Amino acid sequence: MFLVMGLTGKVGGATAEHLLAHGKEVRALVRNREKASRWANQGVELVDGDWNDSAAIERALEGVEGAFVMLPAVWAPSPDYREAKGVIASYVAALTKAAPPRVVALSSMGANRTSGLGMITALSLLEQGLRDLISPIAFVRAGGFFENFLYGLQVAQGGTLPVYYNPTNRKSTMVATNDIGAEVATLLTGPSWSGQRLVELGSMVSADEVAEQLGDVLTLDVKAFAVPRAGWAEAFEQLGIPKGHTGPAEDMFEAVNAGWMDLGAEDTEHVAGTTSARDVFEAAQNAARRKSRTDQA
Repeated sequence: MFLVMGLTGKVGGATAEHLLAHGKEVRALVRNREKASRWANQGVELVDGDWNDSAAIERALEGVEGAFVMLPAVWAPSPDYREAKGVIASYVAALTKAAPPRVVALSSMGANRTSGLGMITALSLLEQGLRDLISPIAFVRAGGFFENFLYGLQVAQGGTLPVYYNPTNRKSTMVATNDIGAEVATLLTGPSWSGQRLVELGSMVSADEVAEQLGDVLTLDVKAFAVPRAGWAEAFEQLGIPKGHTGPAEDMFEAVNAGWMDLGAEDTEHVAGTTSARDVFEAAQNAARRKSRTDQA
């Protein structure tokens, strides 16, 4: 039995899919059973609880062979990152008492740094909080998700993909969430280890390459367009981040563009991604077509 946090999200879902495909039993902590019903139908054991409920997390950890933990995404965190600190404290309390045979935590490229990271600061705090656990732990420092470009299936119909990567031909670490799930499942079920492991996950890809692959799927000539720095705040507000709270998201992309999230941090293992941006775009487009046909039936 393996505990998977974030089951209804992309990475947690991908992890559960890979574990189930290998015949493993999966348990998940959920706040909304209805939202997780499709997973229950696949045999996932659901435990009621919240990210901040250490007692519920401890119950979910009972008897597991390994646990996958992550932080919920908070695009407008408090200045002191108290949202992340609360979840981390719950994890530390539960994982200290339960001490599973192994723990895998979703982190990010750049989390080896402690400042100037914007939203990635939460994951730096996660690594700091969990690194002294009794259990062997692996931190998976993933690159930027290809899924974050899926808006391009709609907005790039005119041939332009707006991005925050500047310059657009500069490569940074990117990965598909399916590959993250595969690597997490491998770490949970593969050979045991002792102490701490740091795994950099992804490949060096440019926004120009992502745009080109999007164009292949749309059968258009798509070019990446770097959103001017002065327009970032307004652009993030249009995505739903409250006015005056866009700083962490802006700082995160500043860190990416500064090269702080590239491959090659000290004492890390590297696992390359095998799923391309093109694969992600094609899968999303096919899923949308299937849904459209179902809705029309």
